[in-house]
Amino acid sequence: MHPETLLVSASRPAREVDAPVNEPVHFTSTFVGWEPDAAGPRRLYGRMSNPTWDGPEALLAALEGVEDPADRPALLFSSGMAAISAALHLAPNGGRVVAPQHAYQGGLSLLESLRQTGRLAVERVDITDGEAVIRAVRGTGASGATGDPASILWLESPTNPMLEVADLAALTEAAHAAGALVVVDNTFATPLVQRPLELGADVVVHSVTKYLAGHSDVVLGAAVTDDAGLHRQLHAHRTLHGAIAGPMEAFLALRGMRTLALRLERSQANAAELARRLDAARREGALPLAAVTYPGLPDHPQHALAAAQMQGGFGAVLTLVVEGGAAAADAVVRHLRHWVPATSLGGVESLVERRRRFDGEPATVPAGLLRLSVGIEHVDDLWEDLQAGMRAAAVG
Repeated sequence: MHPETLLVSASRPAREVDAPVNEPVHFTSTFVGWEPDAAGPRRLYGRMSNPTWDGPEALLAALEGVEDPADRPALLFSSGMAAISAALHLAPNGGRVVAPQHAYQGGLSLLESLRQTGRLAVERVDITDGEAVIRAVRGTGASGATGDPASILWLESPTNPMLEVADLAALTEAAHAAGALVVVDNTFATPLVQRPLELGADVVVHSVTKYLAGHSDVVLGAAVTDDAGLHRQLHAHRTLHGAIAGPMEAFLALRGMRTLALRLERSQANAAELARRLDAARREGALPLAAVTYPGLPDHPQHALAAAQMQGGFGAVLTLVVEGGAAAADAVVRHLRHWVPATSLGGVESLVERRRRFDGEPATVPAGLLRLSVGIEHVDDLWEDLQAGMRAAAVG
């Protein structure tokens, strides 16, 4: 079944006369007990399971390529951060995590917190430098000295916000050879663009808040694995730490996923066209831009890798570096009308933000960088708004 059909048809109630087309929401904290010798599922309590979770969990697992989604469904969490935390807790106490230099700020902040408390050792690397990543995972420094190998290689591709692309298959193979688990944050790409489990990753995490739910009205996360042992560990973490999804959030996420293919198709088309127009304007000197970055642009450093690895497109996020630094970039944002200044992505609306306004953003992110999450509006309206905002900002 094609993903577009799966998104619409999977996880529906049984097709019976007078049955609902959509799964109902189950608002319950507990479930009726069972006889000691009874067969079948044992839900027991609302922190352990909820029927409303079943649909989005099975659907996401199928989209990510899990062999038996019924046996190893995705696991919904209360937020993307909760899913990230659960995945990081797969590392033993004192274990090493190799993570990207640029990545989701919440994840990097959690890693730093775990490093400061001694829970984990953390090494940050440029994920486009494969040799450096492999040395870090093996515990071999540039001088040749050998330390402990990594417990987890954490990857994002494309990275947030620099849009660097990692060679997932090659890095995963090297990490496994060193005995490390590989976790990939697939939020930016979604399973319609790339499927890290099929490239060898052990666990995939998502901020369901973003493209999967797609309407900026849900806070939710998910972890997906095709390994039965890891699935049990992640499920136990969710249950014991109480990082569970609310039934209404799960219902809204499944409803949002029904239109993922259409939304992503439109958003990616808009992003590709805007990247082309903006880059042309930059080259011609028509707009005050120092850089335009999008994996679909031929001059992106990892364009060829992205074209081979991201088989469903290049995503719907692009970045601009405005000439004049932070003040100039902030002025552009103030003059935009259709682009919403907000710190998320993946919704139907187009969002813009200057990433270095956050203290925790790495210093290697340019001060004048704007991250654009491209929505489903008409591309000409978005283009005109960007041009007008930049020109108005330039004249004060």
